[in-house]
Amino acid sequence: MRSFNFAFEAIGTLWVIDCFSASSSEKIKSQVLSRIEDFDKTYSRFRRDSLVWQISEKAGEYRFPEDSRIFFDYYSRLYKITEGKFTLLIGNTLSQAGYDVSYSLKPGKINKVPAESEVFSFDYPVLKVKKPYILDFGGLGKGYLIDIVSDLLKENGVDAFCIDAGGDIYCHNLQKSMRVGLENPLDSKQVIGVVSINNKSICASSGNRRRWDKFHHIMDPDSLSSPENVLATWVIAKDAIIADGIATCLFLTSPQKLFKYFEFEYLVLYPDMTFKKSKNFPSELFTAQKNLVE
Repeated sequence: MRSFNFAFEAIGTLWVIDCFSASSSEKIKSQVLSRIEDFDKTYSRFRRDSLVWQISEKAGEYRFPEDSRIFFDYYSRLYKITEGKFTLLIGNTLSQAGYDVSYSLKPGKINKVPAESEVFSFDYPVLKVKKPYILDFGGLGKGYLIDIVSDLLKENGVDAFCIDAGGDIYCHNLQKSMRVGLENPLDSKQVIGVVSINNKSICASSGNRRRWDKFHHIMDPDSLSSPENVLATWVIAKDAIIADGIATCLFLTSPQKLFKYFEFEYLVLYPDMTFKKSKNFPSELFTAQKNLVE
């Protein structure tokens, strides 16, 4: 058994995977890359050969892979909890605002977001699409893919590892907790604090990335605008899919609503550099504190 690491570009970000006890590095790397390619070819709205692209062009019935059951379940739960603010239908809105397949970043007319029931229904594994629509799985996609890769590594006998997908991180069975810097969204060369994690995931979301015109990559389907009252969020949870989804949802709803349904710790940073955080968010912070929340 030996340690190795590998890095690659996928789903629009840099991945770095450190394996601390594995037997076959080439086999594992090949399986990881193949699994990510399959996932991307299903759920990406930026690929013209993806299943999501087909749905954007034609109504009908579409068969999704086995991993879709968990994916759609979490989207459905968060859609209901946030009263429709966290929705797959935000893909059309983002595209109309300029965050489209060609990355034009040129806003056009933005249409009202319909109820999901007006566009599709899902009965695993079949999605019935009533009219062509651009779906966006980005709110949970990277987190879910981290969990999928994590399971793959465990199945291959990797006892300890760390997955870093563009700053969203999952650490498993490390000898000591990993210290992770919380990047200052206003200056990528600085951190506002550090956290320590092990056997958990930390995911972040920030409005400073993928910003253009008056928008960023998170959109409120009610106002058809990007929230500006939150600067960045960090969420720690057992599973990356939960951490990723809630990091986005905290731009759209209160943590108290989400605490009723999920176990997580959070930090929300505001434009004036004050923040709210859960009592057990394991951090050392270097900014002013405001409104500590359990």
